[in-house]
Amino acid sequence: MCALDEAPQKPHQVLMASGHRCPITDVDSFFALHRQHLGNTDIEGRAARRYYITTAMTTVESVRKRNKARSNGADTGPKGKREELGKWGRAWEVDWFSLTGVVLLLCFAPFIVFFFVMTCDQYQCSISHVLLDIYNGDASPLSIWSRAPSFTWTAAKIYASWVTFQVVLYMCIPDVTHKFLPGYVGGVQEGAHTPAGLVNKYEINGLQCWIITHALWAANAYYFHWFSPTIIFDNWIPLLWCTNILGYAVSTFAFVKAYLFPTNPEDCKFTGNIFYNYMMGIEFNPRIGKWFDFKLFFNGRPGIVAWTLINLSYAAKQQELYGYVTNSMILVNVLQAIYVLDFFWNEAWYLKTIDICHDHFGWYLGWGDCVWLPFLYTLQGLYLVYNPVQLSTPHTAGVLILGLVGYYIFRSSNHQKDLFRRSDGNCKIWGRKPSYIECSYRSADGAIHKSKLLTSGFWGVTRHMNYTGDLMGSLAYCLACGGQHLLPYFYIVYMTILLVHRCIRDEHRCSSKYGKDWRRYTDAVPQRLLPGIF
Repeated sequence: MCALDEAPQKPHQVLMASGHRCPITDVDSFFALHRQHLGNTDIEGRAARRYYITTAMTTVESVRKRNKARSNGADTGPKGKREELGKWGRAWEVDWFSLTGVVLLLCFAPFIVFFFVMTCDQYQCSISHVLLDIYNGDASPLSIWSRAPSFTWTAAKIYASWVTFQVVLYMCIPDVTHKFLPGYVGGVQEGAHTPAGLVNKYEINGLQCWIITHALWAANAYYFHWFSPTIIFDNWIPLLWCTNILGYAVSTFAFVKAYLFPTNPEDCKFTGNIFYNYMMGIEFNPRIGKWFDFKLFFNGRPGIVAWTLINLSYAAKQQELYGYVTNSMILVNVLQAIYVLDFFWNEAWYLKTIDICHDHFGWYLGWGDCVWLPFLYTLQGLYLVYNPVQLSTPHTAGVLILGLVGYYIFRSSNHQKDLFRRSDGNCKIWGRKPSYIECSYRSADGAIHKSKLLTSGFWGVTRHMNYTGDLMGSLAYCLACGGQHLLPYFYIVYMTILLVHRCIRDEHRCSSKYGKDWRRYTDAVPQRLLPGIF
């Protein structure tokens, strides 16, 4: 989200399916309207909400029919022109450039993951070596594929047990850590208002799940010895097939569910393009039952909880192979563990970020969290198993300082934004009253809303200083691996592309939303991401 931008608290129009506006007002207005006719009747109960959702579902069905007709060439309105709508959420329309990118990602992202994992398994993580072999005819993609370990039932049992265990922790053990950890926010928390004006509740227990999981891992490694600490590395490639199966299964299920039995029909978006809908998602917050939220579960578990366990398994394998653990492996474990713990400590805050407030749940999140995250975010540790690097003391100190400074900037900038938002500007940032720009915007129902864009602290240095800190931390992970090979540096390349694209996307939305007020803001804070560079 841009600077201090946040979603309108009570949108009075539900924007839906392929460019149509459905005139469904927010819940409070709905209740207020009907009180005029029902007197003191308690319509805020379940019956009223059932009526509200039924009305929404009826509207969705009519929209779907119009969407189907339009996909067959039918007009969408007067003179065949589509009505201009608000900018909340992902795109309503899909241009050819976006569609091309979606198709390319769907086709090639799984092979990118396979390529990097196979490069380590068969070529000691040397990208140049595998490319030269292919160029010289000494190897081919098919020969590399044929040498890759295949799916095993052992890996399937391991992964099924892992996912089941995380589901049990997520669903069956309410959070208690917030009762004795000062400053930690856990338990049942409310998310931001969805585009339809709904507010979902979440059981925030990610930190507790992480602690229980790692406590059991440590107990097994040092006392029970149920399985080897290297179990993840030893089954790494068979696990790749298992994670792909789950990633595609959950993405396909969410896609079908959006058509047949969506959780909140008024928060669905249908573009009319099956590829875009499958990848970027249709449902905003698909759920099973009251509490199992697909987006929160797959964003946080099983991938991010596993991140630190994967790194620990890499360290155990390094100890098994060489008899010691390098300082570079320790650095990677420590710096990435800080990032993971920060995520879970601030899981309640995460409910208000772009992943939850903006993105719908599709292949991008479902497959990405199951496969892309655990396999590519941990490339540094995998590389160090095959190429143990012992860093000099100055190199170690430099990487550690870079990582810690990057984390400080990332966390402090997010804290400043959150503090300013919660206090409505009645706070101090860097010891003084914050400066900001008053701005206004018009929601879909024509109402005018006020907002504030922070121009103090880190947000006066660049417009996305939190991304700057994130990139510094990402670079530190890569530098911990030395400079012999390119493969560990894929992560900083990927994060740079991701965050620069997110900068541009966020600022486009903010410019459309605030107009001339956004130009005033960019004049006040001219730097976008890297001071003096970008």
